[in-house]
Amino acid sequence: MKKKTVKIKKSTTIGELLKLNENVAEILLGFGLHCFGCPMSQMETLEEAAMVHGVDIDLMMDKINEFFNK
Repeated sequence: MKKKTVKIKKSTTIGELLKLNENVAEILLGFGLHCFGCPMSQMETLEEAAMVHGVDIDLMMDKINEFFNK
């Protein structure tokens, strides 16, 4: 059976991401995104969070997609 590939986009909200797999929080923490428990994070996209925190969005996206597709 072929494994389904998950593709996370920059427009994915932090809330959506955590619903897919809460263990991805470790990656967010590694990039300095500590506020994923706050209500605003439920609506904030990964791209918005990266911009606010000065994170390289492309590097973060690579790590997140690697996590979901390993």
